Amino acid sequence: MAGRVVSSLARRVGKRVPNRRFTLFCEGRNTEPAYFYALATQFQGTIVKIAIVPAAGVPMTIAKKAADAKTPPRRKKDSYEENDEVWAVFDRDEHLNYDQAVRLCKDKRIGVARSDPCFEVWLLLHFQDYDRPDHRRDVQKMLQDRCPEYDANGGKVPNCHRLLAQLAEAEQRAERQLAARANEGNAFGPPSTTVFHLTRAIAEAAAQSRRI
Repeated sequence: MAGRVVSSLARRVGKRVPNRRFTLFCEGRNTEPAYFYALATQFQGTIVKIAIVPAAGVPMTIAKKAADAKTPPRRKKDSYEENDEVWAVFDRDEHLNYDQAVRLCKDKRIGVARSDPCFEVWLLLHFQDYDRPDHRRDVQKMLQDRCPEYDANGGKVPNCHRLLAQLAEAEQRAERQLAARANEGNAFGPPSTTVFHLTRAIAEAAAQSRRI
């Protein structure tokens, strides 16, 4: 009798889904962290936890910091490697060793959310398609026209919570934009961004808890 009770209770106990931690090493001090902090609020109460490291350096520095975070010294096995992800968020801009930073991230299985020429390309895609290979300053100026509260020089950021209302559209535009660069024979060239890979990975991780 006791065995049947235990068996019945076991069937009613749901399987615990471990948290999924996303650690994001961001190049920017203001805009990128503000965007991902806003994104994190959308997943409160889910298994997704987002940790943001702002102003993490130039791309190669970011890649090295992310690599160190991906393989921290441990005294015992934990769930980090299985459930957690580390991402590097940086711009093409005019950085040296950019391609080497991308290769290091790929070698270490670190996600790369890169934008060419800058992160503001991703933000613009929340409003419209964008396919001009403009300089970073021109991209930032266009974003400022769409978001008067944004000021790259003054460290002011857009209303990221408002931007996220168009996240699905931005992901679709970014995917089309990236495909267009590939068709031109200049994959990841300007303008392009892979930030949508990160936003989709976070959403997919949150959705796992609903399927289990």
